[in-house]
Amino acid sequence: DKFGAAMALVKSDIGGNISRLEAKYSSNPAKFNCLYSLVQIEVETKTAKSSSSCTNGLLWLTRAMDFLLALFRNLIEHPDWAMSQACTDSYNKTLKKWHGWLASSSFTVAMKLAPDRKKFMEVIQGGGDVNADIEKFCTTFSPYLEENHKFLARFGLDDMKAS
Repeated sequence: DKFGAAMALVKSDIGGNISRLEAKYSSNPAKFNCLYSLVQIEVETKTAKSSSSCTNGLLWLTRAMDFLLALFRNLIEHPDWAMSQACTDSYNKTLKKWHGWLASSSFTVAMKLAPDRKKFMEVIQGGGDVNADIEKFCTTFSPYLEENHKFLARFGLDDMKAS
């Protein structure tokens, strides 16, 4: 993988949560035509707090994306930081408070395998101005994550910890 072993954890987590949401949607596209309808039905059936729920998937997907946004912001705001420092700071700001000892320890170990910053930036660069692209992504995507947090908080579901 071009992003290295450290990013494999994040990629796997994001992919697993997207797959969970896609599977539920695919089971009944008419019923689950909106992402939030998945959560509302789970709230009504009192299954939202299950570790295998779509609500839990949306929550952790949102948190993982919070981590990525924080990482991208760190890469722009701190050009002198090593990738491991940018990742660790982003983790501490976003995910650490939700993880137990095992997940937190796993992340610490994974950061020792963080890709080289220059290589990471080359991988995400594509053909344009990487800093401008990152800034645009953060500005555009951040309101969607805020909306997810507000929606989940309305049901008291934005503060669930890892099980």
